[in-house]
Amino acid sequence: MAADGTIRSRIRSLLRSPSIKLRRSGTGARHRRELSDKVTLEKVLGITAPGNRALACDPRSGLVAYPAGCVVVLLNPRKNKQHHIFNSSRKAITTLAFSPDGKYVVTGESGHMPAVRVWEVSECIQVCELQEHKYGIACVAFSPNGKYIVSVGYQHDMVVNVWNWKKNVVVASNKVSSKVTAVSFSDDSSYFVTAGNRHVKFWYLDHAKTCKVNATVPLLGRSGLLGELRNNFFSDVACGRGRQAASTFCITSSGLLCEFNDRRLLDKWVELRVSATCLCVTDDFIFCGCSDGTVRAFSPANLHFLCTLPRPHCLGVDVASMLFSCRPESRYPDTVAVTYDPANRWLSCVYNDHSVYVWDIRDLRDPRKAGKLYSALYHSSCVWSLEVREKGGGGKTCLPRGSFLSCSSDNTIRLWSIDGHSALHRNILSNDLQKVVYVDDNVTGLLDTESVSIAAGTEKAGSSVTEGQQVDQSRAGIRTLRVSPDGHHLASGDRTGILRIHDLDGMAEILNVQAHDSDILCLEFSKPDTGLQLLATAGRDRLIHVLDVGRDYSLVQTLDEHSSSITAVRFAGTGKVRMISCGADKSVYFRTAQQTGEGLEFTRTHHAVRKTTLYDMDVEPTGTYAAVGCQDRSIRIFNISNGKQKKLYKGSQGEDGTLIKVQIDPSGLFIATSCSDKNIGIFDLYSGECVATMFGHSEIITGLKFSNDCRHLITVSGDRYASPEPPAPTHTIIKSINEFYASLFFCAVTEKQKNSLSACSWPKMSTPCLCLQNAIKFIYIKTFFYFH
Repeated sequence: MAADGTIRSRIRSLLRSPSIKLRRSGTGARHRRELSDKVTLEKVLGITAPGNRALACDPRSGLVAYPAGCVVVLLNPRKNKQHHIFNSSRKAITTLAFSPDGKYVVTGESGHMPAVRVWEVSECIQVCELQEHKYGIACVAFSPNGKYIVSVGYQHDMVVNVWNWKKNVVVASNKVSSKVTAVSFSDDSSYFVTAGNRHVKFWYLDHAKTCKVNATVPLLGRSGLLGELRNNFFSDVACGRGRQAASTFCITSSGLLCEFNDRRLLDKWVELRVSATCLCVTDDFIFCGCSDGTVRAFSPANLHFLCTLPRPHCLGVDVASMLFSCRPESRYPDTVAVTYDPANRWLSCVYNDHSVYVWDIRDLRDPRKAGKLYSALYHSSCVWSLEVREKGGGGKTCLPRGSFLSCSSDNTIRLWSIDGHSALHRNILSNDLQKVVYVDDNVTGLLDTESVSIAAGTEKAGSSVTEGQQVDQSRAGIRTLRVSPDGHHLASGDRTGILRIHDLDGMAEILNVQAHDSDILCLEFSKPDTGLQLLATAGRDRLIHVLDVGRDYSLVQTLDEHSSSITAVRFAGTGKVRMISCGADKSVYFRTAQQTGEGLEFTRTHHAVRKTTLYDMDVEPTGTYAAVGCQDRSIRIFNISNGKQKKLYKGSQGEDGTLIKVQIDPSGLFIATSCSDKNIGIFDLYSGECVATMFGHSEIITGLKFSNDCRHLITVSGDRYASPEPPAPTHTIIKSINEFYASLFFCAVTEKQKNSLSACSWPKMSTPCLCLQNAIKFIYIKTFFYFH
């Protein structure tokens, strides 16, 4: 008995051994790092900056920093090059700022228990994490001496913290009851100022006390004396610099530029004659970002007006045109963020149609000499779907090589270039965007009114949109896309059930029909090797319509077997033409085409039911197998000919969430998956082995596609601005996904995983894997609407 007790004791000690635990955890972490190291972010097209607090520039390097989901983009506007910082917490970045020496960037994030993080710019790595807030961080700033960081929580957080970030301690803290949208440090780092809803407050740092006392001391705050302007919303604040260091400048949403003196007294103000959202102050200039694309410059010495800078593009302009003419009644996007680089004399502006400009303003005496150094245009709302240039097909395709299409809730379809170096299709507004198709004449959908609302502190401030228009806009947007195999037609379905067909040679609309009662969720053209020219449309109304492309898209058949929303429909087969569909009713239907006396008809041959919702499906190139992404995070492989399940494996590395999208690459060797936990994975289609993982989106990924050369994976998402409220429940987020801010992630595969197909009983794919000989690497791109 004693021996047995000794053995049991030794086993317990061995199991408790920290070395074993460290080895186990270290092995798992090392494996995860290896998978993510195969992914390289090349470019992000997009921005989620709700205001000035999320835009910064470093005069020493010329870099402009802004958030894109849970990624910080460091843009060199002269070279049009990007570097990226990843927030591994997967929480959306809400605010950021450069350190005075430009070596570090501090970020704040949304969500429960958010952190203030400090990143080294040169290595793009995190050097410090500070966690004291509970409900999201509204704004952050470095002190000019680089010693302190101030962070202000959202209104429900109600906390202002001052950090000695190198020691990772809070040296001073206090509560704030008002909604705060901006913070600025004084030139001598002795105090900082916060601004918000009927709120301008001066917070003073007692350096002697903070240095001597180890514990957190109360932060001393004194309200600004607002006088008759006490009921205004102060959307931005900036402390004076140089000779005006004793002054503090604020801007109100009603359009007033105000100056406070060293006694916190509102000394003077001037009217901007337009509503205002953002402010930037330097030694020589004050730049005010206003509505209708207006940016006005003033002198900080006396608030004298200097000039009005050029406006960006007018809404609804044709970006492919070389000549732009705007009518007097044309509308312009509102300016929501401005930052100035005094060394290069560049003024970076963000507008509420999600466009970014960098203006070269070397001579403000003549604003006409201001030139555009850089501009970018992106979707202004949720990106729902994308399509790549179809591989093969008969005849000459109308899409340029290396291009892809995306659609969004902003009622536009956009044509993009992957490399951005095609001189034939380059325009003066964007190196990446080649064409915009506006499916609606109403330009209201091009504006992100929420960004102005956040800056103005009210849901309707700075917006001329009526309540009825807002309700209609919530149901607007293009939901899905599909390019015909010959590359001549583009089919799109919107959220009201309208099917549109565009001729890709000029993007003229050739068909517009009400096909479904509500959202069209999926479209599919039959493949050329089927010998048929068909288009299948499926929607939330549980119907599948089969249309004859060769007969002007006339109706062939309507199928109504599904009892819930149809999430995917695909064609397959060469000898026998088959149609496969899956839906939220947990069913997969297999149908075969037959010629009858009345024409072509699809009849059901097999029906598979599972215990989980089926969210997406794709067919591998030979048309033999279909891969289905499921709610239980599994990928189920079905044999299309007999409807039987061939294989099942996990399609996500995580233990939470649901598979939303699946996509098989053109070689038929790999499958990409997106999960509701905001992670993307690449798996060996046969073995189920995970060969690469990536992240960067801050919301669910709504679509993903491989490029035809297998070198890129493009993913689209519904990233949105972080709300200044506590996190919403999951069902609310899913319901309001059409309000999410658009983003597009672009991934390139560089490292080939050597997979042995001989050990697999499945038939080898006939499609050659020409571009996957070196392994898998990914690039993801975020996309938003920007213009010149």
